[in-house]
Amino acid sequence: MKTSSEYRRPSASHEPWRAAGLRKGRRYGISHQAIDRATERRLAGDWRGACAAAGVDVELDLDTVRNEYGTEFTEQLLDDLHHLVPDLAKLHMPRSWKGLGLLLPEQPALLSRPGGPDGPWLTLKVKPWDERRSRRPVLGLRAEGPVPEHWLSYTPQEKLLPYLRFNVSPSVGHWGHIPHVWETSRHLWDIRRVHEARERWGGNSRRAPFLNPDGTPRPLEEMPGSEPADPAARSEWIDDLHQAGQVTEAFAAAGIEFAAETASAPESRWSKTRAGSIDPVAAAARLPLSLARVPGELRQLSLAGLGTEFFIPYSGEHRLLFVLAGDTVRAGFAEFDMETAEETPVLPEVCWARPPDVDVLRDGMSPDELHPLVREAIAPDHVPGTPPEPAFADRTPVRVRCRGEWHEVTPTRTGLEIPHDGAEQTREASLRAFGGRASGCHAVRETWATGGGWLPRALRERRDGLFERVGHGDTDAVLRYLDGGGDPNVRNAGGQTLQHHLALLDHAVLIPRLLAAGADFRAEDLSGEIPLDRIGRWNADPDLKKTLLDMEGGATHGPVQWPDWA
Repeated sequence: MKTSSEYRRPSASHEPWRAAGLRKGRRYGISHQAIDRATERRLAGDWRGACAAAGVDVELDLDTVRNEYGTEFTEQLLDDLHHLVPDLAKLHMPRSWKGLGLLLPEQPALLSRPGGPDGPWLTLKVKPWDERRSRRPVLGLRAEGPVPEHWLSYTPQEKLLPYLRFNVSPSVGHWGHIPHVWETSRHLWDIRRVHEARERWGGNSRRAPFLNPDGTPRPLEEMPGSEPADPAARSEWIDDLHQAGQVTEAFAAAGIEFAAETASAPESRWSKTRAGSIDPVAAAARLPLSLARVPGELRQLSLAGLGTEFFIPYSGEHRLLFVLAGDTVRAGFAEFDMETAEETPVLPEVCWARPPDVDVLRDGMSPDELHPLVREAIAPDHVPGTPPEPAFADRTPVRVRCRGEWHEVTPTRTGLEIPHDGAEQTREASLRAFGGRASGCHAVRETWATGGGWLPRALRERRDGLFERVGHGDTDAVLRYLDGGGDPNVRNAGGQTLQHHLALLDHAVLIPRLLAAGADFRAEDLSGEIPLDRIGRWNADPDLKKTLLDMEGGATHGPVQWPDWA
């Protein structure tokens, strides 16, 4: 049974859609079973096995690497690989801010340069969704650096088209093909540096900002009212100024000179905005900035030889530019000039955005739901417990109002069991056959079987919680659901079954289990698509297509109308 704090409530630090995305990314981004398996393999020295357990594909042939880059490079690369925590890196990768928390395609994380400043980058990225429709990150080497060099190949006409830069989420900095430099942020992926996270996220030696040492949120009355010396309290003070709308004051408190009035200096680079097209203060207020951290992050990037100018994409026309000039940091909005953008790296999201792991705890998540390494870093005094049970594991009956009474319906392996005998169900079916509408228990069972219609909140949360994990590629959740006697033909609100989503999951493991449980691989969703249609349209893994085609060829239901791609 949920407590009141587990139901949706206003976020302490974000708009509702972003807060929802943060919670889902942390709650469903990687299962605790996968983390445990990856940790076991990593501690055994098996970095490839750790990647496989974490759902990270590896595109590295060490013999080829050695031949191309030499022994010294390869040994340094192996040193980084043996200290890589792939499950932690996957969790921190850029995710959608629009309520889904899904990994974004083509946003590579540049982890390190094993060969020094002129060598290739060890990179983690999610391929474009139209390649395999999978959201599995891929570990490999990349020659391109932090500047989005692919823009150089665009024609002058193409450079004028904002949509070519794939702005997935307007005005929040989600752009395609944007590299994120993590070389100076090893606490996100290197086991030797994970302990630095608390202080890198604006905390002190004992606690993270806005949190007590045990990970519980600090009460409002303990927030600082004036500039404090303590790093954690200083982060709280500056973030509170920003969230209260005192944007200019927040920049100043962080030691950043902010150009709030673009019209005041026409000759300045900060004034390259179109007249009346943007309010810098309002625009900066929309971004979830962690301003107290920005100057320090800029200096680390500069010391690593990555430049002194960085920008945050804001919209198809504007960007927020940061310049480090000696001890001075300046910031302001500028027109998005493609020629200038080709020379300026993007400021990695992890260097300027408020840390998601801190904010989800502020919003009521339990530290036990976080990655164990993150929990140890930002809640050092927390006594580890068991992560909360997922909603889909609940098999208790659910109350439904039916014919003026409260009845109980129970999820089973073959659908919903309702307290009505065969004769009553036959009469209900006859009523529907003549155009009548199902009601009460019968309506709920029909919705469960088809996906379309109303469900009691308890059932809806169980169903949606399962499909949220499916969307994040959580094969462990599906296996646990089936092991617990879950209905293999459960459907989401669009009528899709688990079989429709096999492109996102480990289909080699799941298909035998689903078949054994009685899953229908020809079930149509509400748009009339069977799993084979959907997976073909998604351009999924060829092995998955072949498996489903072979299953269709051996079926006894009659001829199949093959999709065009078959």
